[in-house]
Amino acid sequence: MRKEFIHLLILLFCFLGCEKDSVSADQSKPADKEGWRLVWSDEFSADGLPDATKWGYDSGGHGWGNQELQYYNANRLENARVEKGHLIIEARRDNHEGHEYTSARLVTRNKGDWTYGRFEISAKLPAGRGTWPAIWMLPTRWSYGDGGWPANGEIDVMEHVGYDMGVIHASIHCQAYNHPQNTQKSARLYAVDVASRYHLYALEWSPTEIKAFVNDSLYFSFQNGNSGWETWPFDKEFHLLLNIAVGGTWGGARGVDNAIFPQRMEVDYVRVYEAIDEP
Repeated sequence: MRKEFIHLLILLFCFLGCEKDSVSADQSKPADKEGWRLVWSDEFSADGLPDATKWGYDSGGHGWGNQELQYYNANRLENARVEKGHLIIEARRDNHEGHEYTSARLVTRNKGDWTYGRFEISAKLPAGRGTWPAIWMLPTRWSYGDGGWPANGEIDVMEHVGYDMGVIHASIHCQAYNHPQNTQKSARLYAVDVASRYHLYALEWSPTEIKAFVNDSLYFSFQNGNSGWETWPFDKEFHLLLNIAVGGTWGGARGVDNAIFPQRMEVDYVRVYEAIDEP
């Protein structure tokens, strides 16, 4: 009788333990949010190069239209890697293959293109004069106007320049509103400890409005005026980009402090949701 009782206790403990493990496993997965269904995410759980099924690279060192100084490398651990549960994008002054500064510019790939949704990126930013990190979106198909920029649009979820620490910017660019004409639509918000703590940078994009948040505080909105692609090219698929630029027309407006390198943008997760239609 005593042996049977002990055996039953062992089975009960095993059952409870299995139930606990199952719950923990479910809790480790990103959950849907009220009004939103998760459709894509990267929790950066495997060390090494970023997951090639989810991320590709823009590479090169031609200034990227902003007189930037860095060379963006592809598949180079020193510039982009997953480490201890975080994506690390690292800008370096390492004179790699003839380039004084190196960095990485990651782009979503393999179904990483969306029209509308909520985009969440938890990130810790680099610090120092000359850094220019960005979390932003570009169109997958360039079909409006002359087929180029700014006609086809740009959505900046987060931009930050190191000489103005803590000031976060969100913007949109299009044919009618863009920074060469100084007509871009943008807003800024001050957030403390952006280089030492993770903050949530989020975008909600619908057919009628684009809204940007820091830690769920809404600080930027742009509405569709229904006046054509010149003011609203945001009706087709866009993809995400994550990068750190060095110098450039904005990031380098007050020079580059060479003593700060290397500098990192650390990303805890990237999550994309689609709106759940109400019944």
